[in-house]
Parts: sequence; structure tokens; C-alpha cells
Amino acid sequence: MKKSGLLIVTALVSGLILCGCAGKTATPAVTSQIAGDTQEAAVTVEETEKQSASPERIVVLTAADCEVVYALGLGDKIVGRGEYCDYPAEVLDVPSVQSGYETNIEQIISLNPDLVLMGSMDQKAEVAEQLEKVGITTYRSRANNIDEVYTMIKTISTYLGADAEKKADTLIESLKAGFADIKGNPISDGTKTVYFEVSPLQYGLWTAGNGTFMNEAAEMMGLKNCFDDVTGWAEISEEQVLERNPDYIVTVSMYYGEGPTPEEEILARTGWENVTAVKEKKILNLRDNELSRPGPRLLDGVKALYEFAR
Repeated sequence: MKKSGLLIVTALVSGLILCGCAGKTATPAVTSQIAGDTQEAAVTVEETEKQSASPERIVVLTAADCEVVYALGLGDKIVGRGEYCDYPAEVLDVPSVQSGYETNIEQIISLNPDLVLMGSMDQKAEVAEQLEKVGITTYRSRANNIDEVYTMIKTISTYLGADAEKKADTLIESLKAGFADIKGNPISDGTKTVYFEVSPLQYGLWTAGNGTFMNEAAEMMGLKNCFDDVTGWAEISEEQVLERNPDYIVTVSMYYGEGPTPEEEILARTGWENVTAVKEKKILNLRDNELSRPGPRLLDGVKALYEFAR
């Protein structure tokens, strides 16, 4: 992965380019991996027989699933992780395995897991089939909206034992209550607009359109996604952003201390000086995947946007 001031973590874009299911068909040179297992289709469950007891050795290949396992109290059972599983920080001490479309099955088997969690976007069905042939339980899922995140959390919990299922119910109720509170106290009547930038100008602009959890986040607080006429995750042009003149800009780029920050990079773009969000410096950088990863911290990302735009 390239570090030149900005390290872009937009697996949403990268994964969608790989599977060819984004709103448009261009393939810009994005140097990142999406941190999740999101697609345009609904949640699917492809599984072998569920565990009758809590698993002792888990390999988790997608970042969102990794966060779910920790949230449900079984992080200490993870013996292997996909390369982009990075939260919570302690998971970085767990050995990583080659994941994505080039998933290394031999590496996974060598860790002797009794459960492997993977994303249907990132891992082909053949990966699960090969693991199942040697007696390893697998689960594949994808979540494109908030309701599907609930389904993903609940389904994963059924593989982790009764205690995890109870924690999943509590977690889901907490998420629902938090989202309901925001929805009940909108900050705009739909006239204020937000632009979600999931890949920056230097790699080709991509955004979150209709049918994504980012779009849901905007709608629940009374903001209008200025690209809600786009379906899913799509490549857009600079001219389109300038024409739509968003009141707020949300970027998910990460910053490692060299060169301009993501906010500074946007503020310095030639021709963007008349964009309302730039003029008023209404640019939010959510660099920790809170709003770009369909997992337990999604509410944190929505709250951050809510507080920023109030």
C-alpha cells in the first residue's frame, strides 16, 4: 500500500471494482482495500452446519466481521485475520493471512480453525467450499444497508454460542435506539446537502449513492445526499461535484502525518473554492472507517456526522 501523506482506505471502492458491481464500470487506480463486505445485493447466508458451542479458533477475513466478533466478546478466539482487519488495535497482534480474491487457503488451514468468517464480495464461493471439505465451518455474508448490518451481526452470533447471541441482541437494540434518536431529531429539512467522498481526486472520485448505509445516514438526520440519484458505490466526475455544490463534504481518507491532511487537500483543490463546503470549511474526515464499514461502529460514524452538521 502506498504512503504519500494520504493512505486511502476505501475498500468499498476497491472491492466493488474487483467484483464489478459498482454503479459505473470504470476502473481507476485505487491503492486501497475496502474495509467491509458491502454489495448491492441483500444479505445472504451461505453456511455449513452452525456450531453447537462457542468456537475455540476463529479466522476472520473481513474487517466488519472482525469488529463484530470483538463486539460479541470472542476476540480472544481469533487466531488469524485478513490483511485489512485493523480494529480494535489488539487484532493487529494476530497473524494475518492473504485474503481478498487471492485468499490463501493453505494459510487458513494451517491455523487449524473451527470457524472461518468471510465476505461474499471478497471471497469466492469456492473458498468456502474448499474449507468445508476439510471440516471447517464457514460463514459468508454481505451487508449494504443498516437493516442488513443487524442481520449480519445476529447471524454471526449464532456461530459463536448462546452468550454471543444475547450480546448481539443487546448490541442491535442499542444501534436501533441510537439511530432512532437521530432520526427523531433531524438537523435539516432536506435542503442541506452532503457529498461522501470514498476515493479522493488523485485516484479518481468515487461516492456513496442511493442504497448505501452512508445515504441512509444522511437521510435519517435530514440531510440530502447530493448523489442520491446514483445507485450504490459509483465513480463520478469533479465537474459533477462542483455543479452540485454540497454544503458538507465527508471524506474517509486516512492521514499518517506527512503532507496535507485530507481536509487540507480538499480545501486546496483548484476550482473548488466556490463550493459551499469549502468556503465554509465544512469538511469532515472520518478516517477510522466508522462510516465506511458495515459493523458495530456504524452508529459512531453517524453520530460524528450528526454532531458535525448540527
